[in-house]
Amino acid sequence: MNKILVIIAALALSACSSLKTSSDYDPSVNFTDVKTYAWVEKKTPNAAYHLDGLMDQRIRAAVDAQLQLKGLSMVSADKADVLVNYLTKVDKKINVDSFNTNYGYNPYYYGAGWSRGGMGMGMGHTQTTVREYEVGTLIVDLVDAKSAKLMWRGSVADTVRDKDTPEERVEVVNAAISALLQNYPPKPEK
Repeated sequence: MNKILVIIAALALSACSSLKTSSDYDPSVNFTDVKTYAWVEKKTPNAAYHLDGLMDQRIRAAVDAQLQLKGLSMVSADKADVLVNYLTKVDKKINVDSFNTNYGYNPYYYGAGWSRGGMGMGMGHTQTTVREYEVGTLIVDLVDAKSAKLMWRGSVADTVRDKDTPEERVEVVNAAISALLQNYPPKPEK
């Protein structure tokens, strides 16, 4: 459960952030007709939903704020143009870096053919470092409420980082959702 808490922390915006966003949509949809939304409801009243209660609240609040900035109003599911849902995932990645050292002049090398105490050319050494890290991804879907077809999907991913305070977590979620929904509604290609 703790790992799931950290998923959203993966989406942190910082001075050297590596947030990666993408979006896709159905080009046959007229997004100017989308005026209302509702959240996908839980299958059963006591079912666990995505994340723990606090992170779930933060994500929903951030999505609500961004959609309302874009002119959408939240209504009951039976009156909504689109239904909103989100998914999270964490992928383990491995980074392998190799580099060579000690090529060229080496005053401490005592190689064959060189007199004791002399200087010479050193042998090369390869140093390899392996680093495992996690990349968290948050996906937001907008589904046509009448046809149940996916209309728009946006995602944001970043390296998992721990955030300690609730305020930092709220900031992380808000920044991630803002970046994710930056390309909604999609601009038709000319």
